[in-house]
Amino acid sequence: MQVGIQFFPDVGPAEKSGRDYWQEALHLVGLVDRYHYCHVRTVEHYFLPYGGYSPNPMLFLAAAAQVTRRARLVTGAVLPAFNNPLKLAGELGMLDALCDGRLDIGFARAFLPHEFAAFGVSLDESRARFEEGVEQVRRLLEETDVTAQGRFHSFTGITSLPRPTQRPRPPFYVAAMGTRESFERAGAAGYGIMAIPMAGGAMRDLLDAYRNAWAKAGHAGRGTIMLAFHMLCHENQQEAERIARGPLNRYLRSLVDSVSAWRGGLASADYPNYGPAMDALAREDFDSQVAKGAAWVGTPDRILETVHRYHEQVGGFDIASVQVNFNDLPVAAAEASMRLFGEKVLPRVPRV
Repeated sequence: MQVGIQFFPDVGPAEKSGRDYWQEALHLVGLVDRYHYCHVRTVEHYFLPYGGYSPNPMLFLAAAAQVTRRARLVTGAVLPAFNNPLKLAGELGMLDALCDGRLDIGFARAFLPHEFAAFGVSLDESRARFEEGVEQVRRLLEETDVTAQGRFHSFTGITSLPRPTQRPRPPFYVAAMGTRESFERAGAAGYGIMAIPMAGGAMRDLLDAYRNAWAKAGHAGRGTIMLAFHMLCHENQQEAERIARGPLNRYLRSLVDSVSAWRGGLASADYPNYGPAMDALAREDFDSQVAKGAAWVGTPDRILETVHRYHEQVGGFDIASVQVNFNDLPVAAAEASMRLFGEKVLPRVPRV
């Protein structure tokens, strides 16, 4: 199992400027090669403190690629619903060149109602836009002289430049939260899966569905599973919990605030049961996340126990993507955590 770091900005101007957030993030990227973290990852979101400092993950990843010379650079994830595939494919090809072929491309359908409203995109078009967009980007990266007639985007005889450094293209991942169909479609397509283990029991069933769809489609191996966790490592268990509790609780409240429309009765066939799912999310807190293994907080030995238990619980996974500076966690605490995790946890993780 490999471990990388991810940046999910969850602050606004009242807490921290965009300059300060991203300069701190680049400072933390400076530790990646020293401790052999496997990737650097960030998201695409808009307008609110929950993710809004990262409207284009490729900008940050291009900068990070000049700081780490070994780690993969992961879009976690870009949103076809809000992007023209011609522009997206060209930018991804350019990023793959800038990082010397270390790009992994994660796609997501998007799920925040305020983003759809601002862009004038219907929630009921989410899946269709996603599937068309991913397929058109795939063809533009793999092929030349591409013609596509889509419901949302059409073009004739296009060769996207620059051509990807990795051939036929960088690896694809699909981000999914809790919809079984999303896991199955990713597996059937032969793409990796990015998931967030908010509920441990359900995650085993979802990952089994992904693996079964992968095997049924005839792909070799078992697929690639990347799971996201919050992480705070400290020599003292109580101090780790004290440092992480407030930022993690504020992060969860910010997430719940950003999906308030789902809890207020908004519904879409493309997002079945999202209202109840978001209500369940609203009941999560620091203690419940730690208890179910969705947050890795504590001493190196305690975190290793958590990793081992969760790995077994879900039937195994390939890559952990850990949030190291969530919400308003001080950068000094994030750096100390990354160093200790890198020294005393990462060398022992492959045994899990």
